[in-house]
Amino acid sequence: MKPVVVLDTNILLDILVFDDERAHPLRAALTNHELDAVATQNTIEEFADVISRPQFDLDEETQKETILQWQSWSRVIDDLELQVAPWKCKDRDDQVFINLAYTLKPATLISKDKLVLKIAKRAQKEQVTITSDHNQFLLAKN
Repeated sequence: MKPVVVLDTNILLDILVFDDERAHPLRAALTNHELDAVATQNTIEEFADVISRPQFDLDEETQKETILQWQSWSRVIDDLELQVAPWKCKDRDDQVFINLAYTLKPATLISKDKLVLKIAKRAQKEQVTITSDHNQFLLAKN
């Protein structure tokens, strides 16, 4: 069974926009469909909003291709199916990622957001792993 993984927007930026070398193993795992990467329409829309910002300097075609790439790797579930996690993130925009991982437990949420990572110890008790170390996650899945 493939490990269930939720990727927050910053991780997707590393993979799809910045082409961060450290994220290449995660990109390869996604490309090879070794992970059950899950998204919702809200998380996709947030990613689309972020990559449309001027600082990323991506034309509309590149933005569209980037979103389509993420959608080709991910399984999209309805936002209405999400359960509310017992932990609240101070950044409301990140709560959807937490709720998604909680709904799909056991699951791993990969995030670099400090406010999300603060929840990691409590989440572990509910079979939700929250980590910023995607390479450690990939090693553990094997």
